[in-house]
Amino acid sequence: MNLVPLFLVTLGSLVGADSAGERPNLVWIMADDMGYGDLGCYGQSAITTPCLDRMAREGMRFTQFYSGATVCAPSRSVLMTGLHHGHTRVRGNAGAQNPLAQALRPDDVTVARALQNSGYRTALIGKWGLGDVGPAETGLPRKQGFDYFFGYLNQTHAHNHFPDFLWRNEERVSLPNTVTAVGNLGGGYATQAKVYADDLFADESLKFVRENKDRPFFLYWSMVVPHANNERTRELKDGAEVPEYGPYAGKDWPNPDKGQAAMITRLDGYVGRMMDELKRLGIAQRTLVIFTSDNGPHNESNHDLARFHPSGPLSGIKRSLTDGGIRVPCIAWWPGKIAENVTSPHVAYFGDWFATSCELAAAQTPQGLDSISFVPTLLGQESKQTRHEFLYWEFHERGFSQAVLYQGRWKAIRQGAVDSRLALYDLQNDIGEKTDVAAQHPELVNLLADYLQSARSDSSDWPVKPSVKPPKGK
Repeated sequence: MNLVPLFLVTLGSLVGADSAGERPNLVWIMADDMGYGDLGCYGQSAITTPCLDRMAREGMRFTQFYSGATVCAPSRSVLMTGLHHGHTRVRGNAGAQNPLAQALRPDDVTVARALQNSGYRTALIGKWGLGDVGPAETGLPRKQGFDYFFGYLNQTHAHNHFPDFLWRNEERVSLPNTVTAVGNLGGGYATQAKVYADDLFADESLKFVRENKDRPFFLYWSMVVPHANNERTRELKDGAEVPEYGPYAGKDWPNPDKGQAAMITRLDGYVGRMMDELKRLGIAQRTLVIFTSDNGPHNESNHDLARFHPSGPLSGIKRSLTDGGIRVPCIAWWPGKIAENVTSPHVAYFGDWFATSCELAAAQTPQGLDSISFVPTLLGQESKQTRHEFLYWEFHERGFSQAVLYQGRWKAIRQGAVDSRLALYDLQNDIGEKTDVAAQHPELVNLLADYLQSARSDSSDWPVKPSVKPPKGK
């Protein structure tokens, strides 16, 4: 029995072009470190998100959609390459030790390149994290299929919401913020904060849409909110950087809590502006918008997780392979194509965006992707929807760990060595992964253990390392 499925993409008849030959615009909007439970439409009660709640009412809300990884860089690599965490180029956050390990290479084929080759105008606005100036320049956005880029290259630089510069293509653009540098990786925080990066990204995204309204486009809008400024947390004990606390200013909460909530509500307003602009331009009915998050919620701003319950009913947060670290909110909006107020249990993940967007764009896809189009689900054609048998993740911090989801129900997690025991959870009856049922299902444990032995390809940049225990108190 072969247990190494490649999820080869077989598109069959392309459905991207409608009867008039018009291909849809594609907008992928991604928050940074937003949890499954951070939005009102996913159960949040302390933070207001009226625009995203409206987006869910007017579109489709996924209840079992997964990020590419439990931390930033590999999740984005999975999104761009359509290859799961054990096959994609960048498998962890380790640019300081080896910049090339943090960068895409010339032989990588991104979804942006596939869409660009199909005639789409492509733009990345916001945070990249898969290439930088210097040794990692092979991963620069315009070398990976984007016609236009504005934002952060380095993900540590992106911790600072009030930076003193950003990049426009390969040009460094100065901003009027005064920054105190922390460390040697581009991190820091503003001592004079005048211009908020995500405000600029929202304006730039709307400008790109206006300028390209008469041609098919792909916009990858990669926000930084609500990610913490980790350096500011260490120095000032408050990493929730935001221009104002908005509706939370009068709350009897610590400032990090006010800031965390304000970032999410501010983000919500950005998305509302995009939906309104697409309608104003008359292109909403030929534009698919996906909203999601790159991984689970963080605890790095010094804010109180117990106040917000950002993982909702799930266990764990960012850096965990339980679902709290990798199951993320996902809303799809396409007026006239996606039925309103639909909740979908379809199991999908970041890698599926490659096949999905290429099917809609009538674009060619590489062979061997770990990607299945979810276009049938979007269009209400569930009987035509192909499904993953396995979904795979790994994690390279504090040693090495792996996780696999089987048939959308059974979740196995291995911490440590590749031959260590598996914990098994039945997500259908235990969404919080509280009870290990491995002893009750030895045949499933053996099946998933065999799969994990061959799920990943070897990478000299990301070798399997022995496990270490986290520091006490972490």
